[in-house]
Amino acid sequence: MQGRTATTVMLGVAQTLAWASSYYLPAVLATSISKDIGVSASTVFGAFSVALLVAAGVGPYAGRFIDRLGGRPVLVASNLMFAIGLGGLSQATQAWHMFAAWAVLGLAMGSGLYEAAFATVVRLHGQDARRSITGITLFAGFASTVGWPLSAYLESTAGWREACLVWAALHLVVGMPLNALLPRARQAAAMLKDTAAGVTDGAGLSPAQQRYAAVLMAFVFAVTWFISTAMAAHFPDLLLASGVTFAAAVGIAALVGPAQVAGRVFEFAFLKGGHPLLSARLAILAHPLGALCLGLFGAPAAMSFAVLHGLGNGILTIAVGTLPLLVFGAKGYGQRQGFLMVPARIVQAGSPFLFGLAVQKWAVGALWISSGAALLACGALALMAADFRRPGIQRVEAS
Repeated sequence: MQGRTATTVMLGVAQTLAWASSYYLPAVLATSISKDIGVSASTVFGAFSVALLVAAGVGPYAGRFIDRLGGRPVLVASNLMFAIGLGGLSQATQAWHMFAAWAVLGLAMGSGLYEAAFATVVRLHGQDARRSITGITLFAGFASTVGWPLSAYLESTAGWREACLVWAALHLVVGMPLNALLPRARQAAAMLKDTAAGVTDGAGLSPAQQRYAAVLMAFVFAVTWFISTAMAAHFPDLLLASGVTFAAAVGIAALVGPAQVAGRVFEFAFLKGGHPLLSARLAILAHPLGALCLGLFGAPAAMSFAVLHGLGNGILTIAVGTLPLLVFGAKGYGQRQGFLMVPARIVQAGSPFLFGLAVQKWAVGALWISSGAALLACGALALMAADFRRPGIQRVEAS
């Protein structure tokens, strides 16, 4: 157990660094980058969208390598790609330089974010990986809390180029050593064999049922990532549209991060013995419930909206890792997870722009779109749960 805890901590810290230096980077540096290079801020976010599309294409291949070789070599290589991409971004003087750098960062994101970390612990612990998945997300839940202030401080004191170089250096001196300390592939295989002995691999679904579940799961993941990314980009604007002052909107939006961590702690403390489908359904309903409060009561309910959205989003991140493990088992988890996340990465790339148009046109009314999508995803989870109640389907509880 001590080795498992150490692995979870190392992956959690490395994931915090990976998310802070990629996914959460444009929110702070986009304005400075655009002014220095001479492009619009939307162009900078366009380059970020390219990175997300590249990550979608890379994910299944990275997962396949993890299934075969273990997570250590893939994650170490991702740190090198992060460093190269961030270093290249720091030297960008034209738009195409920036797009090329973000494409490299897309390679790193596709092989070095949550999906790769989850595949790594599944390769290590098989069906018993749920605790490790939760632990990793507990650490990385602070990525924005750490990343945004540090990026802002570096940008204000040294400049955005130097900020990118510092993040690149951190991947080489912190992230790479941590990932290099992970067990080797042969050790992972032995641990998987010991852990999975006597454990049914998957939930006993037929091949046709597995294909059906995969379609539903990919849809759910796409919806949740669309909502999460849209809220990350436009949450303060929604609060302003509800009548909240700018200062209050910034402060309330900052509650989303801690609420996500609180949701993961709640999942670990109270839901870890339950079925992941139950956790996912409860979590996905939190966003429309918060939106309903905001729509009915306006500004006074802004804090409730932020907390409910954060709680649900935090638990759903865990479900992204645990649901495929429950339904399909540990064998081939990495590659399957990569394929399941392809639609999510694609819609994630377009969600800030598309949802931004909705906010411009309907203000708080745009939440009808995100809430409706969440309810559809909840319906998909209900259909998935119905298959688990069919006669002959083994009821597998994740430990």
